[in-house]
Amino acid sequence: MIDLNLTPEQLQLQKKAREFAESVIKPIVEKIDGSNNTNLSPWDFCQDIFRSGAKLGFTSLLLPPEYGGMAGKCIDFVLVQEELGAADVSIACSYFNLTGAMSLFIARVGTDEQKKRILSNITSGEPLLFSAAESEPNVATSDMFCPIRDPQIGMKTFARRDDNEYVLNGSKSCLVTNAGIADGYFILARTSKEKPLPESMSMFYLPADTEGLNFGKRTEMIGWKASHHAELYLNDVRVSKENLIGVEGQAGQLLMLLPEVAIGLAASYLGLARAAYEYALNYAKGRVSWGRPIIEHQAVALKLADMMVNTQAARLMVWDAAVAADTNPQLAATVKAPTAKTFAVDVAIKNAQTAVEILGGYGVLQEHPTGKFLADAWIGYSCDFTKDILRLGLVNFM
Repeated sequence: MIDLNLTPEQLQLQKKAREFAESVIKPIVEKIDGSNNTNLSPWDFCQDIFRSGAKLGFTSLLLPPEYGGMAGKCIDFVLVQEELGAADVSIACSYFNLTGAMSLFIARVGTDEQKKRILSNITSGEPLLFSAAESEPNVATSDMFCPIRDPQIGMKTFARRDDNEYVLNGSKSCLVTNAGIADGYFILARTSKEKPLPESMSMFYLPADTEGLNFGKRTEMIGWKASHHAELYLNDVRVSKENLIGVEGQAGQLLMLLPEVAIGLAASYLGLARAAYEYALNYAKGRVSWGRPIIEHQAVALKLADMMVNTQAARLMVWDAAVAADTNPQLAATVKAPTAKTFAVDVAIKNAQTAVEILGGYGVLQEHPTGKFLADAWIGYSCDFTKDILRLGLVNFM
């Protein structure tokens, strides 16, 4: 029997995440969004948020107890991410989703030595912020899905083996999340120039203080004001072979074992969709037109009904993907996660746009968050692969 009821423990977790989002995240986001200082560093404001959330277990929720985790299920993870995303989707995705998912990644595929070394911070009370570098300035990330077996297609960052070390050279695009502020970096690089990308793509873990690892200035985006993205440069970066995750050429297969990244993003955007709906609903109850609240006008009521229906549908899809992540990871990675991510972002965009419409002229004013909702929502379209490339990938599993 399918049971969509949450346990008392899950309800308590959801409540804890919602209280954290309301009391800790929202006030800081208001400061960041309200500042006109172009030199402002969001991480200066957000690092305390990250540390506080990590202490509550939000970044270690999925880890086994032996690594300081709570042995939670993916549904627990999405409950938290929805609440954080409702407060600010950029904080939810950049700091908590990415770090939580990559911590789980090490727990699943890392060697015993890597698990002990990289995850020891969790039990020590000093949380590490993670970054993952895939895209490159002149190479589309969608090349990872290219079926053509041509070694010339795909990323150019190269890792050359030199005895017990690898020497990495290359650059990653200005869209690398947490580049320049993270404590640890998961870098994708080729380890063979003769093999096609699916057989030559490898992953390395680099601590932030690795010599030769450098970063560009912070990237300005239309939304996600609380996040930090920048270019990443690798100049003769030497790393021990112990920092290779898995074996050479295995990165693509290993990443298929981590549907939680896309599911967490989907849950975060579900939170944004819900926030847009709730804001528009409250506004419509208080705004008066023709002598009555505008929610009583059919045109507005129908818009709000659509927003609610879409939000509920997105939640069901995200929860379905979360269950699959625990019961059928391959199905989750190939079908459920990309489907949920695509749909949740679509709903977030639609709800944000509708919220702007319901507020009318006030919808485009800075004093209301509707413009922020829309800008943040559109970033999700291309975050962690574009909607179109994810849909094309689904065709292979129809």
